[in-house]
Amino acid sequence: MPDIEAGRYLYCLVQADEDATLETTGVDGESVSIVVADGIGAVVHACDGIYDSADLAQIRRWLVRHQTVVDEAGQAFGTPIPFQFDTILKGDDDAVREWLREESATLERALTGLADHWEYRVEVVEVDPIDDEALIERDERLQELDERIGDAEEGTAFLLEKQFDQRLAERRAARRESLTADLEKRLAVEAREVHALERSPSASLANDVVGDSSSDGGDTLCRLTLLAHEDDEGAIGSILDDVAANDGLEVRFTGPWPPYTFAPELGDEGDGTATATDPDPQS
Repeated sequence: MPDIEAGRYLYCLVQADEDATLETTGVDGESVSIVVADGIGAVVHACDGIYDSADLAQIRRWLVRHQTVVDEAGQAFGTPIPFQFDTILKGDDDAVREWLREESATLERALTGLADHWEYRVEVVEVDPIDDEALIERDERLQELDERIGDAEEGTAFLLEKQFDQRLAERRAARRESLTADLEKRLAVEAREVHALERSPSASLANDVVGDSSSDGGDTLCRLTLLAHEDDEGAIGSILDDVAANDGLEVRFTGPWPPYTFAPELGDEGDGTATATDPDPQS
């Protein structure tokens, strides 16, 4: 465990005046304050160690509270630069101010660049999968294999069935890739950035925070994350409505979230959340 005599648990950075306040409680009920320097505010609470527990439910409660503070800061001050759970700066408020001043140019560019932009998550699920017959009707190779299987002897039929199943899987994958590519292209017109995510998200606390979950039935065709201006949310919703109008498809759209995926890397964690290296963070 890192040795921290005095530290500041860091939630996010916002554009703020010297007298800025945020009336909320943080992780473990701690009192939250805003340390400001050069128009940039660090939303923090005082701490003397990291938050660690073998109790997963406790960690989830901490994480949800962390996210709540970031959300409230975003509502009060505009798009924040969010930090990952358990990012701690060694030192007191003066140390935080010193760091803010040293990095003011970089932080100001980041906050200005993200202003009024938020993260959105999209999941397209095939709740009523297209049946094999429909795919066969659209593919000459599948039709040929299907006919040969009916006329073949047992051994040959077995090999042909393997080819048939492989071709069927390929056609399903091609359909999925085509749908994803088309959707990414359409969303890119309205969003500033669009990135594909793994179709089956691993269970994680971070995914809980941004509303990711395993699909309740059906096959996930694609999962995307977007960075978009808040004024473009309606246009994005219209595109997704068009997709959802297709028989058998369901679209799950969550947000706006603080831009966790798109926040600049201010440290060495490299996980898409903003982290800082000076003065000596522990996370």
